[in-house]
Amino acid sequence: MAVQINPSILSADFSRLAEEAKAVDGADWLHVDIMDNHFVPNLTLGVPVVESLSRAAGTPLDCHLMIEDPDRWAPAYVEAGAGSVTFHAEAAAAPVRLAREIRAKGARASMALKPATPIEPYEDLLPELDMLLVMTVEPGFGGQAFLDVMLPKIRRTRELIARNGLELWLQVDGGVSASTIERCAEAGADVFVAGSAVYGADNPAAAVEALRNQAEEATHKAPWACAH
Repeated sequence: MAVQINPSILSADFSRLAEEAKAVDGADWLHVDIMDNHFVPNLTLGVPVVESLSRAAGTPLDCHLMIEDPDRWAPAYVEAGAGSVTFHAEAAAAPVRLAREIRAKGARASMALKPATPIEPYEDLLPELDMLLVMTVEPGFGGQAFLDVMLPKIRRTRELIARNGLELWLQVDGGVSASTIERCAEAGADVFVAGSAVYGADNPAAAVEALRNQAEEATHKAPWACAH
């Protein structure tokens, strides 16, 4: 599986979003955090900004919905131009129906789990998804420290994916940096959201490639990748 790096615009300059998006043209996806100040205690962007960003960015948008009632609101983000839409397992009333609706509208369907939410109850749902996001911080704010206790959960998730014979992307989000990305890759992640590690660098594009190189090297050595 190819390593993917998704810079998070939560760490970008919101007054220059179009320029900040272009600064990471070499990235695989642009990660857009949508927060409603209810599901998480922060308020960020909504559908109109995603629609504008989809026209301005040369990189496809990966929208992470940290919102209540994603069953109602997620389809609008596909219509706004998102190529991938992630809803939270803790917020979705009918996750299978929602994943199918997102896919039917032409986007990749993804589900996110907060740090305390186990993966095992959702094993039967995995075939309905294109990506599973394991949060490695509590959702709501950028710049948090990586939670090492999530590494066993990443490993268990990778094992479930392999057991079911799925081509499911495994994304991590939260505290991903040069000092943590190799551990995530070794544990089984192949899609990495990086915020301040990219946009806090002098050269964001170079930071993306450096992270990619680290993750690729760690993946090459990882037992899960060798067995795949």
